[in-house]
Amino acid sequence: MLPLAGVKVIELAQNLAGPFTGDILGQLGADVIKIERPDGGDDARGWGPPVHGDTATTFMSVNKGKRSITLDLKDPDAVAWLKDYVRDVDVVIQNLRPGAVEELGLAAKDLCALNPRLVYCSLSAFGNKGPKAMDPGYEPILQGFSGMMMMNGEDGGPPTRVGMQVLDLGTGLWAALGVVAAINRRHTTGKGGTVDASLLETALGWMSAHFAGYSVTGKPPRRHLSGNPNTIVFQAFDTATKPIMIAAANDRLFVRFCEVLGRADIGADPRYKTNRLRVENKAALLPVLEAILKTNACETWIEKLEAAKVPCGPINDMASMDREPQVAALGIIQELPDRPVRTVHLPLSIDGERLRPARSVPAAGEHTDAIVGHAILKKKPKA
Repeated sequence: MLPLAGVKVIELAQNLAGPFTGDILGQLGADVIKIERPDGGDDARGWGPPVHGDTATTFMSVNKGKRSITLDLKDPDAVAWLKDYVRDVDVVIQNLRPGAVEELGLAAKDLCALNPRLVYCSLSAFGNKGPKAMDPGYEPILQGFSGMMMMNGEDGGPPTRVGMQVLDLGTGLWAALGVVAAINRRHTTGKGGTVDASLLETALGWMSAHFAGYSVTGKPPRRHLSGNPNTIVFQAFDTATKPIMIAAANDRLFVRFCEVLGRADIGADPRYKTNRLRVENKAALLPVLEAILKTNACETWIEKLEAAKVPCGPINDMASMDREPQVAALGIIQELPDRPVRTVHLPLSIDGERLRPARSVPAAGEHTDAIVGHAILKKKPKA
């Protein structure tokens, strides 16, 4: 039995962060009912190419296993139906534009008054208070606003965006954790509550270690391409074939790393005895290591370093990652049951079993008849 079996969730969310919250809860066993607009549904359905059929693969990645109904929330009858339905729901997830749920009468105070056991989860760009609380925002805006872009790329180079949707997906993850915590508290108190998460708070959370350093020194962290400016050796190096990532992240590993390179003298050099000294003297150290690593193939170095228990690995592209036996063994990438689209499932297992959604990706409004059943709610939106 899945941990959230029997939990019913209404998802008033689109794009990535809110739907990823629903995706997590759904894969943990909750029944997630996604509410979409009658005129095309979630905007992310059109976030392609790539697409399969008429649906973007981005949408498929975070909407597996849900049921979808279409409601025109400008229709008072639709809103009235939803309010009545919420009386028997455990969780509401919403990331509508700031102010929208208040205008519709679907804010936390409205729905929690109807259902005191309800856990109401809101996701936003800038947070639920402050001068920018009502401002809309997307991933790249918040990567820039938070300072995250100035921590990536080459030192002295232009600001660089993290290629993955780390704020959208991270915010969805924090929101899901908050929802699960609130459900657990409800077992004791009998009452639900509110959960708030935002892209800005997620960005600041990811930057916590760097900010702690800044708070002491007053200096921003230096950018270091693939590595870490505070740890040596902890970065990518070119080899005779392709780059290798090496993480000899403590003094003992550094000594073993130097022995693999055939340069035990470097590991014994007083200039490099501790990580702090290696950071201070990296301008002298790194070019020597780079020259040695270029003399042999990546695969050869990996074999030697793994034998010495020095953490390392190839820098894969998408295709080579997909061929990795370790990735296949985890079973985390699976084809959807009704279409040849492979998606990454939730990155955890319960009782040794990989979590998989019970259903595929729904069409917009696919379950309206079964769930709503009122003809008035299936009216086409006015032109």
